[in-house]
Amino acid sequence: MKPLYVVPDTSDPPEDAMLQQEEKRAESGVCGICFGTGMELVEGKGVRRCQCRKQASHTRLIETARIPRRYEACHFHSYKPMNPSQERAFSYASRLTMDYPAVDKGLLLMGSVGVGKTHLAVSILKGLVERGFSCRFYEFGGLLKEIQNSYNPVSQTSELKVLEPVFNSDILVLDEIGTSKPTDWVRDTMAHVINTRYNDKKLTIFTTNYLDRVANQRDETLEDRIGVRLRSRLFEMSKTLVMKGEDFRRSFDNIAPLN
Repeated sequence: MKPLYVVPDTSDPPEDAMLQQEEKRAESGVCGICFGTGMELVEGKGVRRCQCRKQASHTRLIETARIPRRYEACHFHSYKPMNPSQERAFSYASRLTMDYPAVDKGLLLMGSVGVGKTHLAVSILKGLVERGFSCRFYEFGGLLKEIQNSYNPVSQTSELKVLEPVFNSDILVLDEIGTSKPTDWVRDTMAHVINTRYNDKKLTIFTTNYLDRVANQRDETLEDRIGVRLRSRLFEMSKTLVMKGEDFRRSFDNIAPLN
């Protein structure tokens, strides 16, 4: 008498059963490609990191970057240079994003309001986040306010906790430096941040509305706002680009018609 063997059923499951399985995976949040393992099987080649993990990592990096919602649409593809100074800044910023970490200096974008300084700074952050680097955005006045709030005894944070991501992020954008009233505390805090990143060779992107040279003697320069020492340090650690042009926010397309 011949022995009997259990033969596995190789037939495909009913279509309804497959749909139910897919629905359960979707409801549970389990990836339908890697089934929660994080590794995707590539037939004939092996395994690789699943796209779901790459997307999750990218999402975390974007959230950590703290880019304000106002600038969510800012990217290189949405920036439209209007003159040679803006074209030069755009070219340098995009090249820096591609070349990092093989770069020696950060970037200081100078210019009046509405010429696209923050747009380019955010574009650099987004480009580097897409490459997997940790980035952080701070409006400088907002950073100072967070540090001041840490001195409040009721606060659940500390100055060290506030500054830790500022010091440790691969790339930092400090937007609008020089706008805060230049008290001794402001300059000391700014020096602490800039010198720490300088010593650690961390890439920093600065933007400012203040220039090095002004036509009207009553206007203040960047050196007036941040001091001689810090302006000298910025010369050393960042490439200075002056962006010229009209305030795009005052363009005709942005003005509502009269009724």
